[in-house]
Amino acid sequence: MSQVREAKPRTTVQAHFPDGRTFEAPVGTTLEEFVRAAYPDPAVPPMAAVVDGELRELAYPVTRDVEVRPVFLTDSDGIRIYTRSLSFLLAAAMAELFPTRKLIIDHSVPFGGYYCRTEGEQPLSQEELEKLEAHMRDLVKKDLPILREHVSLAEAAAWFQAQGKPHKAQLLIQGAQEDHLHLYRLGNFRDYFYGYMVPSTGYLQYFALTPYHDGFILRFPRREWPTELAPAEDYTALWQVFVEYRKWLELLGVYDAWTVNEAVREGRIREIILVSEALHEQRIVEIARTLAELPPVRRRLVLIAGPSSSGKTTFTKRLAIQLLAQGLRPYPVSLDDYFFPREEMRRRGLTDFDDISALDLELLSRQMEQLLSGEEVTLPHYNFRTGRREQGLTLRLARDEILLAEGIHALNPALLPPEIEKNAFRIYVSALTQLNLDSSVRLHTTDTRLLRRIVRDEAFRGYSAEDTLRLWPNVRRGEKRYIFPYQGRADVMFNSALVYEWSVLRPRVEPLLLQVRDPKLKLEAERLLATLRWFTPYRGEEIPATSILREFIGGGVLREYYPTPRERTAP
Repeated sequence: MSQVREAKPRTTVQAHFPDGRTFEAPVGTTLEEFVRAAYPDPAVPPMAAVVDGELRELAYPVTRDVEVRPVFLTDSDGIRIYTRSLSFLLAAAMAELFPTRKLIIDHSVPFGGYYCRTEGEQPLSQEELEKLEAHMRDLVKKDLPILREHVSLAEAAAWFQAQGKPHKAQLLIQGAQEDHLHLYRLGNFRDYFYGYMVPSTGYLQYFALTPYHDGFILRFPRREWPTELAPAEDYTALWQVFVEYRKWLELLGVYDAWTVNEAVREGRIREIILVSEALHEQRIVEIARTLAELPPVRRRLVLIAGPSSSGKTTFTKRLAIQLLAQGLRPYPVSLDDYFFPREEMRRRGLTDFDDISALDLELLSRQMEQLLSGEEVTLPHYNFRTGRREQGLTLRLARDEILLAEGIHALNPALLPPEIEKNAFRIYVSALTQLNLDSSVRLHTTDTRLLRRIVRDEAFRGYSAEDTLRLWPNVRRGEKRYIFPYQGRADVMFNSALVYEWSVLRPRVEPLLLQVRDPKLKLEAERLLATLRWFTPYRGEEIPATSILREFIGGGVLREYYPTPRERTAP
């Protein structure tokens, strides 16, 4: 007999968790209630949940049976939601205590936090900062709801126009893909932060405000230590890079996504591209002159490091050209060429190119010593498409020639024996993005590098966007372990970020991200697409062939360029 029978509509829904447990509650019960029932006393607080493959806020009402995977503060999406919500809390507290002051969330700091300042005014005094932090903590203690409001795009634009934020109003109109959006409210404060929030202020317990220079740092935990704040540190060298970049933005007249888009619409983007490139060149000339003024023993070996997709290769070759202009004779060597072949990596149980163990350190040390001693050496060349190490150029350095060794591990003291690297000059290169969506919402530096890498890997390394996204967590772990701890060893830093690059990357990376099908990777692809949509696409055909961005988008002239030492022969 048929087992189908007429039934009354259910008044409950079920949430199925990854560990096999199922919880049932009335239709409309929030994710927060389900997650709290499943994890009543979590060691790490939940921030959101993935529901049937879609990221959802904890305030999301469950109206049907679903598969639920909690997102905790230790997850990348979790820490993003936490820091976004914490920034919202800071903005709300500032608006209540100091309504005439405009808050600017400027850049990230190495130990976990955002450097913040007030525009065009005296920085907050110690007393005012303490008052601000106390007010934030009071809001957290009260566990006030952060309400999500569904409003029309026209209403949102009118609200921001009335609040004296015309750029934000116009950005929303130009970049929104629907006729509505969701504003968030805390008390009388309302804003749009381009992403999900926690459901209430009680989730935001881990933070501190620390004065720094002409502003302060909003400190928050790192994913690795989700309930602790790392000690505040002085990051003077990095701070100076950000100060320089802020001056560049002021010179270019761009401050946020809207001003970049406006430059595209007005045709001023060409000037911005050319001036941005000139500022890069100016900084490279300064570094070359610094090297030229050093005693020969201090410039014999130059180590150039930085995280993935910072533009180290192009920077190194542009530095080489400027050194030639100073009457010096440099030769660049890529540490990537010393990777073990893929078969050897598999034999050694290595799967991560960003682990220093993936480099043949014995071969590298031997050849560096031979080159610095004036011996002839045949360099390796790593073919990323085949995964094999091939024969490269044969080189002998004269006494006055300079070896430029670049790679992600170049500042790691485990790379070379002390007797080889003791007199080296060290340079740290990174894309330290300081251009934000608006005054309160940052663009993540790592996102700039990830977009660059997706475009480059597809064009030059035979990897799809899915391949790159799958590898990216390993890349990030490797950076935190092998690169960032040693940036303080650098003698100078170079910021490879270009103010216009999100507009130029958008038309190239969007089609690649839209091809991502793996459910585990699609969330990240959709997040990146959601951020890209706020930038007007621009092809950037006039970008100079020597630009760092050409390393990723193609069309450059430096890919196959090598300075010619006095003695070099082809293999």
